[in-house]
Amino acid sequence: MAKASHFNLPPPPKRLIGYARVSTDDQLNDAQVDELRAAGCHRIHQEHGSGASRARPVLAKLLKDVAAGDVLVVVRLDRLARSVSHLLDVIEDLEQRGVHFRSLRDPIDTSTPQGMFSLQVLGAVAQLERALIAERTKSGMQAAKARGRLAGNPGLRERRPEAIRAVSVARERAYLDELIASAQTWLPTVRRLRPQHSWDNVVRILNRRGYDWTVERLRRAVHRMVREKLAEPELLARSPRRPPEDHLMRLIAGIAIADPDLSLRDIAAQLDQMHERPPRGGRKWAPSSVRALLDEARRLGLVRSSERGS
Repeated sequence: MAKASHFNLPPPPKRLIGYARVSTDDQLNDAQVDELRAAGCHRIHQEHGSGASRARPVLAKLLKDVAAGDVLVVVRLDRLARSVSHLLDVIEDLEQRGVHFRSLRDPIDTSTPQGMFSLQVLGAVAQLERALIAERTKSGMQAAKARGRLAGNPGLRERRPEAIRAVSVARERAYLDELIASAQTWLPTVRRLRPQHSWDNVVRILNRRGYDWTVERLRRAVHRMVREKLAEPELLARSPRRPPEDHLMRLIAGIAIADPDLSLRDIAAQLDQMHERPPRGGRKWAPSSVRALLDEARRLGLVRSSERGS
């Protein structure tokens, strides 16, 4: 009996994963859960929390666990995001990882052209939102100054201990909320590179992708995520000591791992922008020099074949 060919098998069905959120603990997610189940979601994650709050541990874990081909589904956009800017940040990260997003009651479905057009409109709205907030803040400060009121907390101006403690606690809470909200955009890169690569190289690779980290701030952020059990302790392990001539090979390996789609020419351009000098002298990197160091990194097991530039 002839074996069935696997080449004609249909692609695996997309996983529809639902997310439901209510604002207070005494509310129920039942209505949202029913809608998500009716839409075909076989897994539904439920969370209680304010729409304005940045601290959403269930959502943070869900965004970390979804994989390429999955579809994240919500009933309404306000169940997922606290602002238009936050919504766009989450969707951009999902799209970069091959994950689609769908809102059942809004015209947003990133797997369709119409849904992507609606997303572009939201991007323009987010830009307007930021401009209006900045303008209102500036106007409010000017009005308060005209009335003779001083900006800031009176308790802090008088150095009251209870006011100082309250501000310190609030800052720490806001810092953790911000980390949780942004982790899905930078933590995956840290996970791919640490501890095999130094903090310095990780920071340089992240910053080439539009971030503004320092080694001290990134280490503090990862320490806090580990302390909250939102990241793995092994990320903090000491990276292996390497001879100075190993620096370029590991830097190139880290760039290739962080963004496997980069070509050899793209990596060479990044090294030029980082002001790294080629190993054999000269002012500009050639793709052949990048290839040689990538091949060496592959030989040592630092880079898999699927992560090599071409």
